[in-house]
Amino acid sequence: MSRHFFIAPAASASTRWADAFPGARVLASAVQVPALQQADTVWLSSAVPDWQPRLARLAAGPAAPPVVVLALQPSQHEALLALDGGARGYCHALSAPALLREVAVVVHHGGLWIGPELMGRVLGAFRRAAPAPAAAPDLDLLSPREQEVARAVASGHSNKEIARLLGITERTVKAHLGTAFEKLGVRDRLQLALRIGG
Repeated sequence: MSRHFFIAPAASASTRWADAFPGARVLASAVQVPALQQADTVWLSSAVPDWQPRLARLAAGPAAPPVVVLALQPSQHEALLALDGGARGYCHALSAPALLREVAVVVHHGGLWIGPELMGRVLGAFRRAAPAPAAAPDLDLLSPREQEVARAVASGHSNKEIARLLGITERTVKAHLGTAFEKLGVRDRLQLALRIGG
């Protein structure tokens, strides 16, 4: 069974964490983390003074559980530091419980979770650096609506923006994305964008 450990100063702990994961343990930054298993998830607040060396220790080793860095004031610079340090995700510490659960699913399936702004920058850099593909044959595996959603993701749009652009609900966007991930054998939005060539 998956366990969730939130490492944060007591003053920055959020009730949303317990709402997202009943039974989650919030550990003061000075407390030693119990023995971890690969099925666990560690949520590390960037408000912890030594969060970077702690991240390096937590993420070390092939059997380390995924670590997600939580920030009260997310920044692209800090997100890059977190990912470079071994984090599998980076998000706002006060994210809605549903979003936190979604982050957990993505990182446990081997994907990366980064915010839409950073995702847009990464995809923009990729489009500028990579030669334009003649065609994206993988798109033939998707239904016309799944293709629209995949192209919108590759353009850096969030689920909310895609829903508004296509006149569908966010839940429908998520369903199309899940199907597209499965059909194309990708784990996350970045892999999807890279696979279809932006």
